[in-house]
Amino acid sequence: MDRADAAVKTDPSTIFLKDYTPPTHLIDTIELTVRLNDDVTTVSSRLVGRRNPASGSGPADLYLDGEDQELVSLTLDGRTLEKGDWRQKPEGIVVPGIAGDFTLEVEGRIKPQDNTRLEGLYKAGGMYCTQCEAEGFRRITYFPDRPDVMAVYTVRIEADKARYPVLLSNGNRIETGDLEEGRHYAVWHDPFRKPAYLFAMVAGDLMVDRDSFTTRSGREVALEIYVEPGNEGRTGHAMDSLKRSMAWDEEVYGFEYDLDIFMIVAVSSFNMGAMENKGLNIFNDKFILANLDTATDADFQRIEAIVAHEYFHNWTGNRITCRDWFQLSLKEGLTVFRDQLFSADARSAPVQRIRDVRRLRAEQFPEDAGPTAHPVRPDSYVEINNFYTPTVYEKGAEVIGLYRTLLGPEGFRKGLDLYFRRHDGEAVTTDDFLAAMADANGHDLEQFRLWYSQAGTPRVEAEGRYDAAAKRYRLTLRQSVPATPGQPEKRPMQIPLAVGLLDAEGRDLPLGSDGATTRVLELTEAEQSFDFEDVPAEPLPSLNRGFSAPVILKLKLDRRQRAFLMAHDSDPFNRWEAGQRYACDLLLEMADALRRGETPAEDPQFLAALRDLLTDENADRAFRALAGLLPGETVLAGEIEEADPAAIHAARELLRRRIAASLRDELLALYRGNRSNAPFSPDAEAAGRRALKNLALAYLSLLEDQEAQALAVAQYRDADNMTDRMAALAALNERAGPEREAALADFHDRFRDDPVAIDKWLAVQAAAPLPDTLERVTALLGHPVFSLKVPNRVRALIGSFAAGNPARFHAADGSGYRFLADRVLELEPINPQVAARLVLPLTRWRRVEPGRQEKMQAELRRIAAVEGLSRDLTEMVSKALA
Repeated sequence: MDRADAAVKTDPSTIFLKDYTPPTHLIDTIELTVRLNDDVTTVSSRLVGRRNPASGSGPADLYLDGEDQELVSLTLDGRTLEKGDWRQKPEGIVVPGIAGDFTLEVEGRIKPQDNTRLEGLYKAGGMYCTQCEAEGFRRITYFPDRPDVMAVYTVRIEADKARYPVLLSNGNRIETGDLEEGRHYAVWHDPFRKPAYLFAMVAGDLMVDRDSFTTRSGREVALEIYVEPGNEGRTGHAMDSLKRSMAWDEEVYGFEYDLDIFMIVAVSSFNMGAMENKGLNIFNDKFILANLDTATDADFQRIEAIVAHEYFHNWTGNRITCRDWFQLSLKEGLTVFRDQLFSADARSAPVQRIRDVRRLRAEQFPEDAGPTAHPVRPDSYVEINNFYTPTVYEKGAEVIGLYRTLLGPEGFRKGLDLYFRRHDGEAVTTDDFLAAMADANGHDLEQFRLWYSQAGTPRVEAEGRYDAAAKRYRLTLRQSVPATPGQPEKRPMQIPLAVGLLDAEGRDLPLGSDGATTRVLELTEAEQSFDFEDVPAEPLPSLNRGFSAPVILKLKLDRRQRAFLMAHDSDPFNRWEAGQRYACDLLLEMADALRRGETPAEDPQFLAALRDLLTDENADRAFRALAGLLPGETVLAGEIEEADPAAIHAARELLRRRIAASLRDELLALYRGNRSNAPFSPDAEAAGRRALKNLALAYLSLLEDQEAQALAVAQYRDADNMTDRMAALAALNERAGPEREAALADFHDRFRDDPVAIDKWLAVQAAAPLPDTLERVTALLGHPVFSLKVPNRVRALIGSFAAGNPARFHAADGSGYRFLADRVLELEPINPQVAARLVLPLTRWRRVEPGRQEKMQAELRRIAAVEGLSRDLTEMVSKALA
């Protein structure tokens, strides 16, 4: 055990998977009454429960979680409990000696208006809202707040009718009425048992967009999307996405919606992206509100995916939920995988796959290589909010994809069907999911468990040898998993690797008697060799097609071979991958030369290969636009130890300018050829056309000639949609000058009253590669549109600078690090959950060169020295420093 792990595990508040025990009692029903008032909100609950036979028999203590509330009264089976009848705990209370069935009534008081953490019940603007995942319900009322306690909820909400005419909760509305003194009430009943983290309620003055969906069994489901006044008319895309999600889930998985109504509420102050509460999804409004004036193509695509994700949770997360929070990826990885398949079907499967992998490499691979590395199913945690990570979500989705690759689409569906037959209505584990997949297919998946328990990104080295006399090609694969905190020794993984072989003309070779040109190899040992027979000449391998496994693949190919794959590989992902690998190797060589004070040589072969790919009319435009993007600076830094961020940035900018100069004519042709006067549509074809056009604009704007630079000014001025406007603004944002300032001022004046658009305005300035960016970002902290209390503003300005502008964040003098540490300490008393996520760029100090390492560690130590830090931030900083 290394010191990092030892330091964390000696913390008495650390929770371990190995210590899981079933709850002593189960709650069958809860009747909850919430009386909303401006000064104090009263919450009353009536819990009907019983002793849990899985925990034992006889009297046992009932533990109720509870934080930040005043307990008014406790009544057990009609008897009022006095102070001596129950015990106070640091984060809850204990009612001792409950042996059988019981009814417990709890009354408490809370102040949602003072809740800046945005966990539990809080008031933001004129709206009351909840966020209960993971442990927010305990901030509403005393309750066994754990996912394996599932109850049927009946909820009554009371509030001032004029100010809060809309009262919502989970399930179906069963009663409404008026009360004295201008108040009213609504009663909601959810017939499905659920854990407390899925409880939701909303009260406010809201506008609603109504529609309906008819299920395949003929039931009509009411659909309602609620927004704050002024945002009506911007829900059409979200509603369309919802209806398509419902139809897709029925068609692909046979999952039909199970309540009479499905509601979405869009709120402006929300820690998360969205929350899948049963029948009442609550969304950050940036993932609902969209029209051509305010949303980019990326926004439309993200809204589509997130609406689908939260809807899909109705079955993979709500109907079957997690036994404990260590199993978080059971619902999140599976549901991310499902929303990725939905987006692939809705748009372009290859393009979607590339986007998913880009995100994985930019966010999850660095996590796997850093101090906060953890398995998909963690072994321990201090604060569960810190484990809503790319590893749990994106890597978790890749693990689900591995099942599908190993078992095939039909086998995967068989496994999923068995999983639901066994566990519908239960709280279960990743082991239960694996058992269903194995049992349904008769497949040994024992080694597969390592994908859940081992942290780190597997590395696979490949070497091919051709025997001309035997016409045999032998592919040797060697795998390893690097040491991670607490896991110095790793075992070989079960890795399905999709492989193809190309001949000298770029044609796929048949790999078996069935004529298939892609074969899935199952790598289970540290080293294995696979033979391909009847291969007429030495082939060029195409490995990990479709990114069949989330691994780092090392295959020695020269630049000519990578250019050949860029031009000929029939697998779109690997065609893109060949270009990325070529660019990555080239950029790292350039960065090394610049660091030594040398001028890197040009590579005409790369420029020619990129020209051919960008101008390939047979390729999808969205694919070509992605293929034209160079690897990001964070991805490049992850390729080497102790990276120099300044040299990487300089190399990338130099190559971008060389591409612009060398391909100027082709880029101009792409720009002009992909302009369109057709009405705006967010569909895949139109979005792909804009993506390719705006890629060309981004390169052309780097040139030092008036014609190219004028394009961005003209496009900003004439844009009739946010995609083109933001692309032009981003291009102008790359260089200082009056054109940039005029565009930024115009954007602010045009959208000053639109928070979603203003987030874009803040983010684009924070991402500027200019010397004065930190000075500008610091000034924007005092701008009227900015508030530390609004998570979206924090992420847009501070997060975009720290996580999205490596060159300026990693300033050699450490000013970027000091800025982030100051903001984290400012934010921590207000919203510790957001502060803990904001600090992440500082925790990755091991990936940069020694001079910057020391400066980053100094800021982490400064944060750690502050007394009274939250568990959220303490865990992140202590792991980074250990």
